[in-house]
Amino acid sequence: MKKVPTIKAYIAYKGKEFTIEWYFNIKGESPALEYFKELTEGQKNKTFELIRAMGDAGKIINTEKFNFEGDKLFAFKPSPDRFFCFFYKGSKLIITNAYKKKSQKMPPREKERALKLRDDYSKRCDEGNYYD
Repeated sequence: MKKVPTIKAYIAYKGKEFTIEWYFNIKGESPALEYFKELTEGQKNKTFELIRAMGDAGKIINTEKFNFEGDKLFAFKPSPDRFFCFFYKGSKLIITNAYKKKSQKMPPREKERALKLRDDYSKRCDEGNYYD
């Protein structure tokens, strides 16, 4: 039996411009949400401020806080953490995975992981079996 979270579990924030969601795999696990849960309250607040700003305004101009990372991927950047995400049809922004920045260079494996999760999300949506 496949474990899939309810629709409310997906939504990180529903704003005026975008609905921002956590990605969940077929087992109901969310790498980005699990990472978020482990942050301090201060880091959670910084991250949520960026999520809320994007959801309501539809953009974050400061590239030190939100930036294009190539391959149609973006990242929320509440220092020192990074949350990969991508835009999806229906005014959605899906947060895939996260990591703590330890050097100037992005770890290639984190970007590769984000790309795989984005592809999984798109495939499952196209097949009609991502949401309940």
